[in-house]
Amino acid sequence: GGARLGKMAAGGAADAQARFGHSVKGLLTEKVTSCGTDVIALTKQVLKGSRSAELLGQAARNMVMQEDAILHSEDSLRKMSIITTHLQYQ
Repeated sequence: GGARLGKMAAGGAADAQARFGHSVKGLLTEKVTSCGTDVIALTKQVLKGSRSAELLGQAARNMVMQEDAILHSEDSLRKMSIITTHLQYQ
């Protein structure tokens, strides 16, 4: 009787171990999937961020170019004003 009980206990333990292994595998798969989803979301966010930075940089470059054009125009207007003043005196 005792040997049979020992075998059943060992069988039950092996069964419990198998169930435990299976549930751990299930949890692990769940975690990996969840982690994968998080990585994808993070990647999308980083790409969106780098695109925003790119657009900001482009806007800044455009502003610098416009600022140069405005300064050049201002300079031209000042010169034209001086010329106009000279012509009025003649």
